[in-house]
Amino acid sequence: MKHELMIGKKLFASKKEALEFYKSILNSYNFGESLKGHHFTSIFDLYETHPEFDKKKSNDIIDIKITKSKYNNKCFEFIYNDGTKKLFSYTKRINLPKNDFTKFSEACRQAIQEDLIKVKQTYFRNYAKNGKAKCQETGELLKYDDLCIDHRQPNTFSIILDRFIELNDIDLTKIEYLSIEGDPDELKNVKLKNSFNIYHKKKSTLRIVNKCLNSKRSFQARVKRQKKDLTID
Repeated sequence: MKHELMIGKKLFASKKEALEFYKSILNSYNFGESLKGHHFTSIFDLYETHPEFDKKKSNDIIDIKITKSKYNNKCFEFIYNDGTKKLFSYTKRINLPKNDFTKFSEACRQAIQEDLIKVKQTYFRNYAKNGKAKCQETGELLKYDDLCIDHRQPNTFSIILDRFIELNDIDLTKIEYLSIEGDPDELKNVKLKNSFNIYHKKKSTLRIVNKCLNSKRSFQARVKRQKKDLTID
């Protein structure tokens, strides 16, 4: 069921519409550029909805720029008049609150990000020509940013996560997280984080595909491992 969101003076019909709006702002600037006009106002309005919003300190914000998060993704950065900086994630702000499973799922995705990035970078380095590499499903040549990692069925990320929770009898209500500005929260328990990382390496079969493709196509189910499938070393 869709729920309307009022952020500042703008009414959004749903979370999806709000996310798309702020994503369009983020993608309209390059790294290091400052937000201008209504873009600045829109991000500030969203920041005002944060439960820890400090009106007094917010008056010290002199600039909002586009910077890199921990995993080199674009994110917003507040610049204060004393020189301090703070990352701000529009997705975390809009998507709250989340249920226990969603929080755990996002944290587990963060646990494997370095591995996934390494796989993508290695594939692009080995197979790219003239700045483009093939989508492993369609064969079309695409730029690095137009490609993404896909988990082949039957071991989709969701299946791997469900099995990991079941095998380890994990109580999701007791999981603790580290809040990371600009990126999803991470698992506080390093042992649990490493355990999922190892399990994911063992169970995942990866492909580099066009971002626009649906990663849950049924024709991939029960397909035997092939030489061109990518694994995490």
